[in-house]
Amino acid sequence: GDARRVFDRMPVRDRVAWNALVAGYARNGLAGAAMEMVVRMQEEDGERPDSVTLVSVLPACADAQALRACREVHGFAVRAGFDELVNVSTAILDVYCKCGAVEVARAVFDRMPGKNSVSWNAMIKGYAENGDATEALALFKRMVGEGVDVTDVSVLAALHACGELGYLDEGRRVHELLMRIGLESNVSVMNALITMYSKCKRTDLAAQVFDEVRYKTRISWNAMILGCTQNGRSEDAVRLFSRMQLKNVKPDSFTLVSVIPALADISDPLQARWIHGYSIRMHLDQDVYVLTALIDMYAKCGRVSIARSLFKSARERHVITWNAMIHGYGSHGFGKVAVELFEEMKSSGRVPNETTFLSVLSACSHAGLVDEGRKYFSSMNEDYGLEPGMEHYGTMVDLLGRAGKLDEAWSFIQKMPVDPGISVYGAMLGACKLHKNVELAEESAQRIFELGPDEGVYHVLLANIYANASMWKDVARVRTAMEKKGLQKTPGWSIVQLKNEIHTFYSGSTNHQQAKDIYARLAKLIEEIKAVGYVPDTDSIHDVEDDVKAQLLNTHSEKLAIAYGLIRTSPGTTIQIKKNLRVCNDCHNATKLISLVTGREIIMRDIQRFHHFKDGKCSCGDYW
Repeated sequence: GDARRVFDRMPVRDRVAWNALVAGYARNGLAGAAMEMVVRMQEEDGERPDSVTLVSVLPACADAQALRACREVHGFAVRAGFDELVNVSTAILDVYCKCGAVEVARAVFDRMPGKNSVSWNAMIKGYAENGDATEALALFKRMVGEGVDVTDVSVLAALHACGELGYLDEGRRVHELLMRIGLESNVSVMNALITMYSKCKRTDLAAQVFDEVRYKTRISWNAMILGCTQNGRSEDAVRLFSRMQLKNVKPDSFTLVSVIPALADISDPLQARWIHGYSIRMHLDQDVYVLTALIDMYAKCGRVSIARSLFKSARERHVITWNAMIHGYGSHGFGKVAVELFEEMKSSGRVPNETTFLSVLSACSHAGLVDEGRKYFSSMNEDYGLEPGMEHYGTMVDLLGRAGKLDEAWSFIQKMPVDPGISVYGAMLGACKLHKNVELAEESAQRIFELGPDEGVYHVLLANIYANASMWKDVARVRTAMEKKGLQKTPGWSIVQLKNEIHTFYSGSTNHQQAKDIYARLAKLIEEIKAVGYVPDTDSIHDVEDDVKAQLLNTHSEKLAIAYGLIRTSPGTTIQIKKNLRVCNDCHNATKLISLVTGREIIMRDIQRFHHFKDGKCSCGDYW
């Protein structure tokens, strides 16, 4: 303002004065005023813009996302011959990148008679920020190959690209390069290195870099916490968060959004309440991203009613907030409530995105709402112009398959406009097991094996389908194929958290310090539920005698976890356990009856959804 008043009082204004004001407006975020001054300098004083004017106003065009204005400046630069100047052409290509016109920027870059490191940096960064990690990395390698001076800007873009692509080896080469040119003391570069290694699923290397950073910023802590969370190292993420506080580094909203999903994964309601209280004390609880993370966390901790209370209290509801609540209801089997909320979302004027539709389709699948699912899948493209992704197709197959409509599900797969992925055929294979359809199971499994899965879960699923049909030669064939490929069955485990201690149980495990008491309580439980009608469901166990089958079922990990929870908690306390696989039919039936004879509510989170057992019934209505 002061600069403008001085400018207005000047009896004579030259180009230098106009340029100074253009640059001042641009630097202070007043893009419209900067562009207006360029027009006025020509109209009022007849001053013709020079290269300094162009370099000053172009960042304002970028801030305002004014692509048309950028084109006008570009045209003027070409006519005036300023495009021969490296700083002008660099500024032009930078604005094109920031306005999303990367191909035009590349054409400007390729036509430049001379390029400096700033030009290369702008183009590489432009590719990285516009989602073309492959081209960003290719151009960075070309820059290095041509001997152009590499700076922190190009290294940051290259590390971002390596992380997005998951290129660990390339990332390590960039790491070696930045060490050679002395960037290891640049904390921004080291933070980017932590993020890159985390995205390449090497949190061990990320932790090494983190430990080597002498002066850690909040961003350093955030990057490491997020890396642990995204790679399933939830307890490490929480420990880092605690260390961060001990170091007197003040968390921000990004910190909370990074650590809250880790607590959601741990699923401890006590810790959930603690982090919620902490966010209130830090005055971050109404940040839309923190609030959304809290809603998601409470839903994943089995407290969907608290999640809904938070949702109602939200001053601002972003699309991700609606998505979290819809998904929360769906994962708990409240499909009709999820559908009602989805309709409310549309009525409020909020436009659903791809994740919204995935959440509502999943909710329909868990609740058996086939007609609603079909309607929403069609609406996705017809009403909102959204193209379904592989996950949407897989969820539709799951919806139809669970409902027993296997022929329709298979026909749906055949008509897909894209090649079906493992998740689609995997959903079909799961439905075939549920409804004992060997023929379609073989077709689905064959397609899955052609796609080369890394895990043995699909082989196990097919072997179980054969075993249920007493096709023992085929069972042996599948098991042999697993051995040849080095694939193993994922061991089932269940955890129960009591007084900040996590207790993990595997099927038949006896290494717990209270194993004797656990098995004694479990034996008593089995007798109690048999008295009210429990009959072991031995269909899932093969190759052994019936009495051995019952014995194996009785030592499943979830039963051990429940027995331990009963021993360690007082009457009336809700027991919550988490399981890494789908709960089997026998454990589901047994847990319903355990809730009846003990008068306890038992919340079980398996790999697919939540089950709330109470008074001999389950929230899923035996549809899962």
